[in-house]
Amino acid sequence: MSAAGATARRSMLRGVPSRERLIRRAGPPDAGAIGAIYDEAIATGVATFAEGPHHDHERRAWLQARGDRAPVWVMEEDGAVMGWSALAPFSHRPWYDGVAEYTVYVGAAAHGRGAGGAMLDHLIREAPTLGYWKLVGMILEGNDAGMALATGRGFRPVGTHLAHGRVAGRWRDVTIVELHLEEDA
Repeated sequence: MSAAGATARRSMLRGVPSRERLIRRAGPPDAGAIGAIYDEAIATGVATFAEGPHHDHERRAWLQARGDRAPVWVMEEDGAVMGWSALAPFSHRPWYDGVAEYTVYVGAAAHGRGAGGAMLDHLIREAPTLGYWKLVGMILEGNDAGMALATGRGFRPVGTHLAHGRVAGRWRDVTIVELHLEEDA
């Protein structure tokens, strides 16, 4: 990445002016940190239906298998990965080509420090460059921080899938949120 590109991706966030934060594309060396942050989220029971653990080799394969329209980014603070985010096509059907599902995960040590908002803002800016006109998210019941993050960025809840999946043997609901990125949508 060029120096200008790196500078453009830098995000100085509220409350921490003395630390440098950078959002950049994830690569194989980030696999372990991505897996560890994902496993922290799994342990909360309110962030995902996924199960862990996510080892370095598994996350490396996951990163390598993602296509051009399914990028993953990490946020670094002082060189350490503090969160990750991703976009992925909503469906393989061609009429949904402009719709992406978003994902944002922040390490526990960075909660409440603006990292999630900065990463979601980044996804909102990047999505049109990948041909997406709409973002959707699936927020597990009880994930109040995830819902606040989405609605604070203009996403609107459009429905709830009841008993959509199990976490720790218990059926859980998922609320779907969406954000149209084109003004005429």
